[in-house]
Amino acid sequence: MAISRLGRQVKRSYQSYGFCVKLSAVVVLGLCFIFVWSIFSSFSVNSRRESFDDIAEPVSDLPVHSNKKEPRDKDQGRDEHRFNSRLGDKDDNALNVSAPLKPEKRQESDGDSKLSKRGSGEKNQENDGDSKLSKKGSGEKNRENGGSEEKEDNEGNDKEGEEADEESNDGKSDESLEEDSDLISTEDSNNGVDEQEEEDNGGLRKANKKKSGPVFDPKRRYVWKSCNTRSKHNYIPCIDIEIATTKLRSYRHRERSCPKSDFTCLVPLPRDGYGGPVAWPESKTKIMYRNMAHPKLAAYVKTQDWLVESGEYLVFPQNQSLFKGGIQHYLESIEEMVPDIEWGKNIRIVLDIGCKDSSFSAYLLEKDVLTLTLGLKDDLVDLAQLALERGYPTLVTPFANRRLPFPSGVFDAIHCGECSISWHSNGGKLILEMNRILRPGGYFIMSTKHNSIEGEEALSTLTSSICWNILADKTDDVSDIGVKIYQKPESNGIYNLRRKKFPPLCKENENPDATWYVPMKTCLHPIPEAIEQHGAEWPAEWPKRLHIFPDWTNNREKLIADSEHWKAIVNNSYLEGIGIDWSTIRNVMDMKAVNGGFAAALSEQKVWVMNVVPVHAPDTLPIIFERGLIGIYHDWCESIGSYPRSYDLLHADHLFSRLKNRCKQAIVIVVEMDRILRPNGWAIIRDKVEILNPLEEILRSLHWEIRMTFAQNREGILCAQKTVWRP
Repeated sequence: MAISRLGRQVKRSYQSYGFCVKLSAVVVLGLCFIFVWSIFSSFSVNSRRESFDDIAEPVSDLPVHSNKKEPRDKDQGRDEHRFNSRLGDKDDNALNVSAPLKPEKRQESDGDSKLSKRGSGEKNQENDGDSKLSKKGSGEKNRENGGSEEKEDNEGNDKEGEEADEESNDGKSDESLEEDSDLISTEDSNNGVDEQEEEDNGGLRKANKKKSGPVFDPKRRYVWKSCNTRSKHNYIPCIDIEIATTKLRSYRHRERSCPKSDFTCLVPLPRDGYGGPVAWPESKTKIMYRNMAHPKLAAYVKTQDWLVESGEYLVFPQNQSLFKGGIQHYLESIEEMVPDIEWGKNIRIVLDIGCKDSSFSAYLLEKDVLTLTLGLKDDLVDLAQLALERGYPTLVTPFANRRLPFPSGVFDAIHCGECSISWHSNGGKLILEMNRILRPGGYFIMSTKHNSIEGEEALSTLTSSICWNILADKTDDVSDIGVKIYQKPESNGIYNLRRKKFPPLCKENENPDATWYVPMKTCLHPIPEAIEQHGAEWPAEWPKRLHIFPDWTNNREKLIADSEHWKAIVNNSYLEGIGIDWSTIRNVMDMKAVNGGFAAALSEQKVWVMNVVPVHAPDTLPIIFERGLIGIYHDWCESIGSYPRSYDLLHADHLFSRLKNRCKQAIVIVVEMDRILRPNGWAIIRDKVEILNPLEEILRSLHWEIRMTFAQNREGILCAQKTVWRP
């Protein structure tokens, strides 16, 4: 009875309060759902943010999304180390039997850090506890095609690489070589920047994370073979056709086209052997003939009077030139036509289209004008190679449908002597490309012989449509050469006054500095007018422009510090401390230039420097040109446009660590260095110890002489000299 009464009471209570119970349950469940949802939502947001922990403030306002890492305290854990270079060890039977270079703690009794040099007899203790490098995962290399193909960027650095980056120098150097802080690198002004690649469609940039790995496999043994190509000892990959067929009579590609497989063979020496190059400045008047001899050149020499075969040399008689009346008369007539042209003052950087006898470059060099000669791909006589052998800056490249590897608005003047180029053909793309790279207010100088009336009219119409002002049009009485001098406008206002808006102005999102595998455009890029744009103002006269940084750089203090940093390294280490005889050095390449600090530090030496800015790196090439230096864009996963045995010294500052996972095989970079470096030429390589360890063994397998190695704080330097060995 009691139980039944209790049941009836509970039933009546439930009927009275049932609605409230149900409502309370719904509210509680709703709150629980909101609570759970908020927890999972916040976790998702945090996880996405944590994947960008390596993104920091950009280094500069340059058109690259760069990242800057905070350096560690230099006073914390600053233990000095020394490489054991094993310079006295020799083993001709095995390539990789030597123990890798390893850092070693310095003894307390030794107060100064000294360089380990060949023949010194010193041996350092080796640490068997070094970690071994794992096998490198191959990274895919994408090529931009037609200006719209995406590229992947390598941002994936392992923890060791990040720590080594953070240990970079702050730009200060000690005063002596023994106080080695000026010798051990330090990544330059883009220290800690994760490289990003440019996608040519309007300069858009994209970054993708990649798995990191070692650059070289330390367990791999290399067996080298000589290249068996049509061009033999003058082979230029990506420009020369590798295999001769009955259908292909041309030696060279119409456009840049690299081999399908990675270039890993060694270019042979000339058939009659290689003789040491004639040192500068004697090389201006004679060069070693056998270093470049081939049938087409021999046939050409017999028809010319500006170069003469004399014994084992090719001699260049004074006052002999392809320009009738002499090059001095030719250039003085240009100055008379346009008095505003002052060679060596307001005109410092000149592009010479088509390699001839180098007299144009030689004469202007005496007036402090740096002329970069563009050796076109159809120059089968290889006059560009003669120019490099004589010690003049030269680049070999096709010039048909793709942009040249230069930023916009950087050349003070462009010259085309005895020009046979059809500038008006193909929609005027070639002249529009000249307009892109010519500085606002810059000069285009062209000399021709007996040009056709149709060609004259077409060129006149084209230059008028892009608003070039013709300053002079005169036929020289002595040389019988017609000379035309045009000037590019300095503002955009004149473009709006054109009756026909053709060619049209380029779209705002069209990047004028995107060049790598980018086709030439049939449009006019607006002239920079804002103070924060490069090219808006004419630079200071030489040599002031080398040390004056324009307003658009936005980081003058950092650029000045970078210049002082490299000046200290060059003066305290490179010029005297590593055993290089600089009287034998003329052609120099900085394989990963940033702001041109290394080249500027060598400005007082009798050398010229080709500054190479990798296409995936921050775009600092306009700064280099603004300083009165020269350079190009390039992707080191491919061969560069230069002849074999072109350079006396190669400088690579953290090039390999910055190219991690970019190339399918990083060994192709070493092979390319071997191709373009002359026998007995030098290479200075600064990088992380874990990269220099296997790299030294690779250079030994190429029979290079390791002249000096040094390490400190997991950063190191390796100085090597190439020999005449070929497989």
